[in-house]
Amino acid sequence: MNDYIVGIGEVLWDVFPTGKKLGGAPANFAYHVSQFGLCGLAVSAVGRDALGEETVNSLSEHGLNFHIDRVEEPTGTVQVTLDDKGVPQYEIKTGVAWDNIPYSKELSEIASETRAVCFGSLAQRSPVSRETIGWFLDAVPEGCMKVFDINLRQHFYSKEVLEASMEKADILKINEDEIVIVARLFDIPETGFEEISRRLVGMFGLKMLILTCGAVGSYVFHEGGMSYLATPKVEVADTVGAGDSFTGAFVASILSGKTVEEAHRIAVQVSAFVCTKTGAMPEIPDEVRSIQGCSQKAL
Repeated sequence: MNDYIVGIGEVLWDVFPTGKKLGGAPANFAYHVSQFGLCGLAVSAVGRDALGEETVNSLSEHGLNFHIDRVEEPTGTVQVTLDDKGVPQYEIKTGVAWDNIPYSKELSEIASETRAVCFGSLAQRSPVSRETIGWFLDAVPEGCMKVFDINLRQHFYSKEVLEASMEKADILKINEDEIVIVARLFDIPETGFEEISRRLVGMFGLKMLILTCGAVGSYVFHEGGMSYLATPKVEVADTVGAGDSFTGAFVASILSGKTVEEAHRIAVQVSAFVCTKTGAMPEIPDEVRSIQGCSQKAL
């Protein structure tokens, strides 16, 4: 049974001026997938410390399945500051537990039952987690959807890691700042987002490329063409985890039989809602998870 929808990589605490909230892109992704009735599962590591125990308890409280190893390094934290538009800046601690996710027989068994997996570049900053993510991607069944949510943070990426990851991926998720960086790294002329996106699809044999452009809108480039939607205007609390909720909602919708355009619309609605809440894991109301005028299929 290929049931799991896995987010593999960092799980950590986003520390805001007002307090801390559980986060990390792969865990956020798995959480939002699970809100669509699919079996989201977070794979990461925490320390043998109080924060590690709090992480496990918080994931359980969110109703999320997880495979979390305990390692000697401390549980990861990120200092988050927000500008006047709610856009976050991150100071990501190094030498932490999610840099050292071990590969195991149990994790191999999870991989063999995985229907889709989302991974990023951040957890691949360290050799241990990079190897584990690579082994996991190689162990999933043929036809498993592989989503590379590129998630460039600070200086924690390299051309080699990005190239290897895009070669393994079916879907690339990228934002307007990241696509400029990637274009320069791969010597793609900066002739506009659409042209760069299509070049990346061709270079790496991608089935889809999702480009999010913040308040402006988002695009999905796919074999059947291109979908564009404007970003809804909402009162922003913060944008932490909004991109992860977009990816989770999109993947869950595609897996449940929605068209690209339907999945795109749901993803836009979900991510806009997340922006109105603090933290990356708010509960999504039923009306936000559905789309007007579309038949709803059982999940």
